[in-house]
Amino acid sequence: MDQTLAEIEKVLVPYLVDIGWKVLGAVILWIVGGWVIGFIMRVSRDGMTSRKVDPTLITYGESSIKVTLRIVLVLAILSIFGIQTTSFAALIAAAGIAIGAAWSGLLANFAAGAFLIVLRPFKVGDMISAGGVTGDVREIGLFVTTVDTVDNLRVTVGNGKILADNVVNYTHNPYRRVDLKCQIANGVDPKDAIALLATRVGQVANVAADPAPQVEILEFNAAGCLLAVRPYCHNSHYWQVYFDTNKAIAEVGALAGWPVPAPHQVMHTRAA
Repeated sequence: MDQTLAEIEKVLVPYLVDIGWKVLGAVILWIVGGWVIGFIMRVSRDGMTSRKVDPTLITYGESSIKVTLRIVLVLAILSIFGIQTTSFAALIAAAGIAIGAAWSGLLANFAAGAFLIVLRPFKVGDMISAGGVTGDVREIGLFVTTVDTVDNLRVTVGNGKILADNVVNYTHNPYRRVDLKCQIANGVDPKDAIALLATRVGQVANVAADPAPQVEILEFNAAGCLLAVRPYCHNSHYWQVYFDTNKAIAEVGALAGWPVPAPHQVMHTRAA
């Protein structure tokens, strides 16, 4: 009995010691590898930041690098235990095909995210309208884009949906036009109304001087003359200019004593 135990101990102890060293090596490698990955990420971020790389590209690049390095670290740990990484790579490839078939939409979002980074129709901080959402872009991720809407709701939209839709970038150009209308009554001289409105609208805060505000006749109707009032401003001032211009239109009408516009009908009677 003692001889049998001695033989088992003789075989088992070296095996357990070998396993123990491998586990210890794997733990050390995981800790050191995690620290190295973190160091590489910090150096990469600092390098891209110092070169003034776009924040969108920094975030996207960090995510890609981190995932790649983690896979390399796991393969290195598996090699410590004698697992053939080539077989594991083939297993990953086979699993990738199966997952790709099941998660084609997710992979499409990943590919769309890469195209968004390359084509750059917008960047973090821009106000856009895409995928049925309008708001400020907060993050362009590997699979989704995060947008804060104008009513302060956070919406996450798949990159594939954004790329498949028309993308409107409100921030890209230095100014945008505010489209308003002013109905004046019959009897009010359109030329005088245009001059008064153009002067007053030009005094509204944050209205651009170049191009100058446009006030033109849009159409004639039963109530009188409909004027188009179109100031220009930076996108960040859009709603302030929109509301203040409406107030300016009302102010001009009140000071000038314009009558309330209403449809007029003229009836002619014929003697019998």
